[in-house]
Amino acid sequence: MRAAHELVAREGFAGAKVAAVAGACGVSAGSLYSYFGSRDELLARVFRSAAGRELAAVRAAVDTAPAHPEARLKAFADTFTGRALRGRRLAWSLLFEPVSPVVERERLVYRREYAQLCEGVIREGVAAGLFAPQNAAVSAGAVIGAISEALVGRLSPEVSQKAEAPDEQLVAEIREFCLRALGRAPS
Repeated sequence: MRAAHELVAREGFAGAKVAAVAGACGVSAGSLYSYFGSRDELLARVFRSAAGRELAAVRAAVDTAPAHPEARLKAFADTFTGRALRGRRLAWSLLFEPVSPVVERERLVYRREYAQLCEGVIREGVAAGLFAPQNAAVSAGAVIGAISEALVGRLSPEVSQKAEAPDEQLVAEIREFCLRALGRAPS
């Protein structure tokens, strides 16, 4: 698992071929099938592990933020965005890289988890009168989509996009967009 995770973080899911994982472990490719029924099963487990760590970090940031919906939304956006920018290749792989249907099912599970976390924060903000009245479930999906879309060019290993702003500024702009989108005036 560790070798496969390192390959995904460095080369994406496409680079985590069975032979490459086996080589990194110093074992034969066939021996990996003693532990995993298929490459897809191995990569799904790698996805689950890596995505689980990322979700846990975002959840911890939200949980430890001051008990104020704006602070909690800022923690969500800043942590998600900041971690993605610090681990660009892994973030690209987890969010956007074309993957098998087995891995894509895992991706959808984690997207729902992020949406549920964000939805709870939005519901708190609406109840406190800090965010405009809205369907929190729809807004949570839109916020996550906006964050992801704002990162796609910056994370892509295929696109050489000149950074128009430093990472810290991008994090701040994404955070402020999310707050405005939920009906809070910019600070």
